[in-house]
Amino acid sequence: MSTPYAALTAMSDDEVVTHSYVKDVSLPSGKTLALITLDNDRDHTRPNTLGPVTLLELGGVLDEQRARASRGEIAGLAITGKPFILAAGADLSKVGDIPSRDVARQLAQLGHEVLGKLHDFGVPTFVFINGLALGGGLEIALNADYRSIDRSVPAVALPEVFLGIIPGWGGAWLLPNLIGIENALKVVIENPLKNNRTLKGADALELGIADVLFESVNFLEDSLSWADRVIGGASVPRPNAPGRIERAVKWDVAIGIARKSLESRIGTVAKSPYKALELLKAAKNTDRATGFAAEDEALAELISGDQFQASIYAFNLVQKRAKKPAGAPDPSLAKPVTKVGVVGAGLMASQFALLFVRRLKVPVVITDLDQARVDKGIDYIHGEIDTLLGKRRINADEANRLKGLVTGTTDKADFADADWVIEAVFEELGVKQDVFAEIEKHVSETAVLATNTSSLSVEKIGARLAHPERLVGFHFFNPVAVMPLVEVVNSPSTDEATLSTAMVTAAKLYKNAVITTDTPGFVVNRILAKLLGEAMHAVDSGTPFEVVDASIAPFGLPMTPFELLELVGLKVGAHVLDTHHAAFPERFFESANLHALAEHGRIFDRDSKGQIKGFDKKAVSITKGGRSPLTGDEILRRVEDGLADEIRRMLDENVVAAPEDIDLCLILGAGWPFQMGGVTPYLDRVGASERVFGSTFHTPPLRGVS
Repeated sequence: MSTPYAALTAMSDDEVVTHSYVKDVSLPSGKTLALITLDNDRDHTRPNTLGPVTLLELGGVLDEQRARASRGEIAGLAITGKPFILAAGADLSKVGDIPSRDVARQLAQLGHEVLGKLHDFGVPTFVFINGLALGGGLEIALNADYRSIDRSVPAVALPEVFLGIIPGWGGAWLLPNLIGIENALKVVIENPLKNNRTLKGADALELGIADVLFESVNFLEDSLSWADRVIGGASVPRPNAPGRIERAVKWDVAIGIARKSLESRIGTVAKSPYKALELLKAAKNTDRATGFAAEDEALAELISGDQFQASIYAFNLVQKRAKKPAGAPDPSLAKPVTKVGVVGAGLMASQFALLFVRRLKVPVVITDLDQARVDKGIDYIHGEIDTLLGKRRINADEANRLKGLVTGTTDKADFADADWVIEAVFEELGVKQDVFAEIEKHVSETAVLATNTSSLSVEKIGARLAHPERLVGFHFFNPVAVMPLVEVVNSPSTDEATLSTAMVTAAKLYKNAVITTDTPGFVVNRILAKLLGEAMHAVDSGTPFEVVDASIAPFGLPMTPFELLELVGLKVGAHVLDTHHAAFPERFFESANLHALAEHGRIFDRDSKGQIKGFDKKAVSITKGGRSPLTGDEILRRVEDGLADEIRRMLDENVVAAPEDIDLCLILGAGWPFQMGGVTPYLDRVGASERVFGSTFHTPPLRGVS
């Protein structure tokens, strides 16, 4: 079997091989079951993965057991994993190194050939899902006849679409034919595109991915007893398996709804969701071999394309670089944070307080100008804690404990013993200076002060402090609980202990922190200000809103520029553009029209559910008058070249350490799609980098292979 896959094995010399260890198990009936345990001989921090050598070894073991089955030596075969892990899918480090479309096709064919051996084996085949089962790991289970699952399994998923590919070892054909098209759409497309959502053990049972669920304490024993009963003829119902009516009516309707939803949510630039949709649609009336062959071609096309390379780059940023932030000082320098003060009791401040109390589990005190505002903030926090309780994210004891840790006051003297104080007040320099000048009178000299400013100078905010060295920028993104990025702003005055405390605190809050220098807009807002400024400039010049929105579509962004402006708030957007124009007047536009739109309050006309029906007539009227409209191509070229120029300047100014940090910020803080790899790989691919500064951000550029 190795000869057709020589190109794959040649690139796998350093593969961490997941071995297939076999032992015979005597079942209660006296029959023998061959049990294969997948184990890479590493601890749980290095999950089993499926590279070419791993697959070839598993294939050889399955051939041996099939021969035994034909001789009557075994009555069944089962596969399980090492403790806590079945398999985390294909070895992405190997997939990312595939040199050609032909070799990519070989990887798809190898997976189908090996895992497909579990079908029509001669005796019943089982997979006991004892732990993490992602991608190819889950596809091992889908290729078998029957599946049990441990209730404690933390994650079951087919995340491939999130990574710019498709479930290519049977998942796109097998899953809809097992659990129905609507459930399959949820697992294959919806969940990956919702922050890579995964299923728990009970979820997998409910959908019909697993046939039976057992408790952890006796999972293997119970799975073996159940397998014995199935081998003996016990029925295994499949209530979610599609019937004739579903195939005749519901299937195509569900596909059509999913397509419209995708187009509305993510546009049409990302290829993998639509390729998966095609495969799921075809699974209605194709046989297994045809379905698998279609997966081979789809996987070969996507693996060899630009978007997969960009996705692997983005995946490595989030999984590796985000965990080792560039420029982070020694964590041992960090000061302990045993009490937190939050200045403000509005929505943003209340979200801060909830996050700090939930993650740090230390006393948190909020303050505002009057008791009514404080009480409103406390009520919001208590309500959110009750919501967590209702969703069973926390238990009653923890809910009561968290509520008890949050207090409110109008007296800033109550911050005296706080180790960390963060403000969430109006985005105006004088207001923030006044707040910190007053706070400093009450806190100890070792307390860290943090500002959530989105664009103001941290150094200027701390200009009136006696100890500006303990002030740091700590810029969250909204909604605070969901968005994973914090921009940690290292001003010229910030000392190492303060910076270290900020980085350690961000990690304890389960946030990814990127260190930036103290410059207008830092990273995310500076880039968005460039994008939004160009969009508004085009409108101010007489270009219709819809032409501008359509022109930006090739970036594959989760929303159009004007949707983004409405989301962040038109007044906030106008303030951001003004700030950047004041700092860089020769490169950033201000817009009187945007201020007028902010007073009007909207750009879009929406229905009662908030869905966009078109552009608001008054908004269109406000922006009339421009005499030099631009074409969509002209706008796209201006945006691409403008971003390439601005990012190059940011790197020259050492705003962040590398292009990777720019992309990490945009992926985590602005929802830039994985399939685009952030912004710098895109600018290299479309030639903007070469046009602007005669080189590329990445050498070689991140491109697909032929």
